[in-house]
Amino acid sequence: MNPMRQRHFDEELVELKTKLLRMAGLAEDQIDKALTALVNRDSALARQVIERDHQVNALDVEIDEDCIRLLALHQPAARDLRLITTAMKIATELERISDLAENVCERAIELNEEPQLKPYIDIPRMGRWARTMVKESIDAFVKDDATLARKVLADDDFVDDLMEQLFRELLSFMLESPQTITRAIRLSFIAKYLERMADHATNISELVVYLVEGKIIRHTTPPAASLSGLPQQ
Repeated sequence: MNPMRQRHFDEELVELKTKLLRMAGLAEDQIDKALTALVNRDSALARQVIERDHQVNALDVEIDEDCIRLLALHQPAARDLRLITTAMKIATELERISDLAENVCERAIELNEEPQLKPYIDIPRMGRWARTMVKESIDAFVKDDATLARKVLADDDFVDDLMEQLFRELLSFMLESPQTITRAIRLSFIAKYLERMADHATNISELVVYLVEGKIIRHTTPPAASLSGLPQQ
């Protein structure tokens, strides 16, 4: 590749990373607003989150198209090839995270139609933890930090534990008082959405390790057995 073309390619890679960071910022804000809408029982804010999801979707498509064009025009190799393929996959993970924030808001709107079942303590805690994992996975991408990426992978266990604990508590509500079943199920769905956000953060972190070290580490650790009874997605 001649120097001028290489410089142009490098500039396009910088623009790709910038676009991905913009998408990550939007996805993180979607999580924040979804949690606020849930805790404050703010259906208007929940609807704003739902309506704004299309912005994340649009960036996902844009990044995908940019990556395909870069692969076709420049036929990159080694590190540059890993960066472009990783960016495509991270964009997909961020789009799914935003979808899950939308799902949280849909359940929050339904919950707001009825009296609150219980004080929201563990669910916001789960959400904050998942949100931090998303942020740190993106920070690891920006800094080429495989150590931070591996920390995110380890943090996922805490979110899983919180979900199991919350599910058992909600199950006890349902057994003691059948009229709470609908609300408890909706809360269990929200817990599952947050747990899935954390899973997507771990996926991003695995991609970062691949980008930095050239190692594919996904599927190398057997998944822990689920105690919740909820389906794994």
